[in-house]
Amino acid sequence: MQLDDQMVRFFGTADLQQLAPGALQSGIERMQVEFGLETDRSRRFALWSLMFMFGAAPDLDVAFENAADRDAARILMDLVDHAAQED
Repeated sequence: MQLDDQMVRFFGTADLQQLAPGALQSGIERMQVEFGLETDRSRRFALWSLMFMFGAAPDLDVAFENAADRDAARILMDLVDHAAQED
């Protein structure tokens, strides 16, 4: 999964500054639908991570059945929080 490819897939562009009004929410909704249908653990985690960055990820206990996936998501959340505190 390449980030630019996913941005184009869900938002129609890899440059979020070029989004038309409403396109961000529409793309997030498409991600949420695809996340709900996805069965591959790696792809689910990647989609959840992208939704997390947009503030639209479901709670961990809802998103992941596997405890290791929940732990990995917590680590990602901590890393993002730590990076934000450094700015």
